Amino acid sequence: MTDASTPASTDVAPDLVRGATPAAAQGPEHVTVAVAYDAILLASFGGPEGQDDVIPFLKNVTRGRGIPEERLEEVAHHYRAFGGISPINEQNRELKAALEHELAARGIDLPVLWGNRNWDPYLRDALVEANEAGYTKLIAIGTSAYSSYSSCRQYREDYAKALDETGLNGVIQIDKVRQFFDHPGFVAPFIDGLADGLAQVQQARPGIDLATEVEVLFTTHSIPSSDADRSGPPERGFGAGGAYEAQHRAVAEVVMAAVGVGRTSMPQWQLVFQSRSGPPTQPWLEPDINDAIGELPARGIRAVVIVPLGFVSDHMEVKWDLDNEATVTAADNDLYSVRVPTPGVHKKYVEGLIDLVLERVNGTPTAERPSLTELGPWYDVCRSGCCENVRLGFKPALAGLAP
Repeated sequence: MTDASTPASTDVAPDLVRGATPAAAQGPEHVTVAVAYDAILLASFGGPEGQDDVIPFLKNVTRGRGIPEERLEEVAHHYRAFGGISPINEQNRELKAALEHELAARGIDLPVLWGNRNWDPYLRDALVEANEAGYTKLIAIGTSAYSSYSSCRQYREDYAKALDETGLNGVIQIDKVRQFFDHPGFVAPFIDGLADGLAQVQQARPGIDLATEVEVLFTTHSIPSSDADRSGPPERGFGAGGAYEAQHRAVAEVVMAAVGVGRTSMPQWQLVFQSRSGPPTQPWLEPDINDAIGELPARGIRAVVIVPLGFVSDHMEVKWDLDNEATVTAADNDLYSVRVPTPGVHKKYVEGLIDLVLERVNGTPTAERPSLTELGPWYDVCRSGCCENVRLGFKPALAGLAP
């Protein structure tokens, strides 16, 4: 297999994918040519690390959206309850260290750079670091597994923005690993967590009937319905909820099936949403997790297991919206509740992320790439028109075909 780091010949068609390595420049769905990457770019959301950071951070996140100051103060309360420190940055430090340890254990010489979209260290800082070290080919891992504007395309737009801000267009090339919602490394921690959660319920409530008295709530971040409908490639025709909702439902079914092996009964489950931030007049994905919990007692449910299927770590929207608000709602409804851990630095998750990088390093054939649903393996290069933001339209983005 050839190494895509070699210069392209002059008769090759113009690049269709902005800022990509030669292997991805023509926009194949899956890149099956080996690429000699110089480093891994770990890209995350970012979060404040002190009380003085909270409002500036929230203004970064909501810039251009017209969010009133009073709404920012409401959200700031969540961070201030934790000393103004979001757990996400420390979690990313731990993930970076875990990735470095796994790379070393496998004898792979790839440094890991870390940059955030909304707070220090920013993506532009990571690109400057890469340039100073002489790294020109980066493979990005975004800390979000699913397809939507906020969980994929916005990351790709921020890669493009960071190249513009640093003046490194044409100097640094950035590809990204595929969205990994159905990769075994991402799904395995939820399977383990749900099995443990059900065991906790049975221990705390002896004799409880799993089939009729327990509900599993798979929860993820709510997004505007219009954005959800446009998630994924338009030609896939996912319909209402788009790829975003379809991917979550497919993974939930995999988790339930895996945990159900060898059991005589399993709970019912539903997909719910959380952390809505839009105006009441704008439709967002529903039901909200708290509303869903409030309806369970009328069905005879006595316990609930909350599975944060849309999240990779225990950041603020898990710690506050689930461990605080949803847990209180469950208690108010006399429900015993268990919240399953996110992948964090689970061994299988960390191994899986490195496996995703190696797919691109080695040019792994599509048929040899693991995926646990019929929707995957997802695309290496995002398709044209994928994950449009209705309000903002299409901005320049890397790792995908225009627009």
